[in-house]
Amino acid sequence: MSDNQEIASHLKISVVIPHFDDLKNLDRCLQMLEAQTLCRESFEVLVVDNNSLCTLDRVREVVDDRAIVLLALEQGAGPARNVGAAAARAPLLAFIDSDCRPAPDWLSQALEALQTHAIVGGRVVTESEIPGCPSPVEAFEAVFAFRFDKYIRKKGFTGSGNMAVRKNVFEDVGGFRRAVSEDVDWSHRALAKNYKIIYDPSVIVGHPARRNWQELRKKFERLSREGYLLIKDKPRGRLKWFIRSFAVLLSPFIHVLRVLAAPELPRLADRLAAARILFAIRTYRFFEMNRLLFTRRTS
Repeated sequence: MSDNQEIASHLKISVVIPHFDDLKNLDRCLQMLEAQTLCRESFEVLVVDNNSLCTLDRVREVVDDRAIVLLALEQGAGPARNVGAAAARAPLLAFIDSDCRPAPDWLSQALEALQTHAIVGGRVVTESEIPGCPSPVEAFEAVFAFRFDKYIRKKGFTGSGNMAVRKNVFEDVGGFRRAVSEDVDWSHRALAKNYKIIYDPSVIVGHPARRNWQELRKKFERLSREGYLLIKDKPRGRLKWFIRSFAVLLSPFIHVLRVLAAPELPRLADRLAAARILFAIRTYRFFEMNRLLFTRRTS
């Protein structure tokens, strides 16, 4: 048996991290993976660089011997994850983003969940830059961002930034598609093959909250674009998108109650700040959704 075969025989789970010009967060993520409660010999880490401007050599320098560095020539986090999954040697896969911060038992909990389930979405906890003193946008994110429990139970998909799956299931479903809402698309294809996605709140990663309006707007511009590309060619897809835009516009009048009672925000001032952002971003999303619809009618 070769050294590589012997190492692979000990591996239980492979961690796949897509990366693009995020060396500081990548280094922190790798530090936290080195501190996992799961035996280090039981998992491998694959960092898949997506043509970072900082150069592949710089990525290898930061990663050092903590992970295997791969290159994904096709741009996009989805293609990068596909490259990592294809190279993974373990029978189980754990996907995490470079700016995520895994809890010490993240892999142990994922491993346990995959013993009885094929696809697992975990919990994502938003983190403010100054703990206990969120900006208005950070307060909004604390209530609404990364609600994997809602995504899985009500919308039928799990985010790919904290997702664990059996490798043979991932291969059966196929890789992530580029440009569309890749996690939504992948999850729906998995459901179509009768695989069940479960939410496990013990599989935890942290994620920095968006700090300001510019970061939040950029996030929803991307999500709107990906969501529109996913739905536009389906039967009555554009009509459904138009109707959905009005649902988004009216939704703050319902969701403001969630903000004002949010246990994530103990201070009233933070709840009121989050409520202002709620109305502002949903109004912005309404206009952005219709901009996409009416400027791409012939696309």
